[in-house]
Amino acid sequence: MTTDPVSTVRAFMAAMEALDYDSAMMHVADDVEYTNMPMGPSGTLRGPAGIRAVLEPFFAPTLENEWVMKSVAVSGNTVFMERLDRHRLAKGWAELPVTGVFEVVDGKITSWREYFDFATIERAMAALA
Repeated sequence: MTTDPVSTVRAFMAAMEALDYDSAMMHVADDVEYTNMPMGPSGTLRGPAGIRAVLEPFFAPTLENEWVMKSVAVSGNTVFMERLDRHRLAKGWAELPVTGVFEVVDGKITSWREYFDFATIERAMAALA
C-alpha cells in the first residue's frame, strides 16, 4: 500500500467507483472523519463503519459509477480533487459536480470532506427513480 497522498486517494476513489467497499475501507484510518459539507456537522461520519453504513445504502440503486477526475492539487498531505460523479441508475445517469478534500497520514485517509450542491443530486436521482 502506498503512502503517497495522491496515490492513496486515487486508490480509494477507484474502489468506491467500483462499489468495492472492502477495498475502499482499507485506505481510510480507523478514526477517519467524512463530512458531506452541505449537511453541516450532522453530515459528519466517523470510522470506516460509519462511512460504509451511509454510503453503501445510498449507492444501492447504483448500477455503475463513473467518477471523472477534472483536476487534482496537493498541499503537503492534503489532496484537493475536483470531479464529476456520474451514477447510472435503472433509468439513466445522474451527474454531480463535486470537490473532495482529503487529508492523508501514513497512507491512510484521516479526513474526507465533500463539497457539492445537495439539491443537484436530489433532483437528478428523483428524476430517474
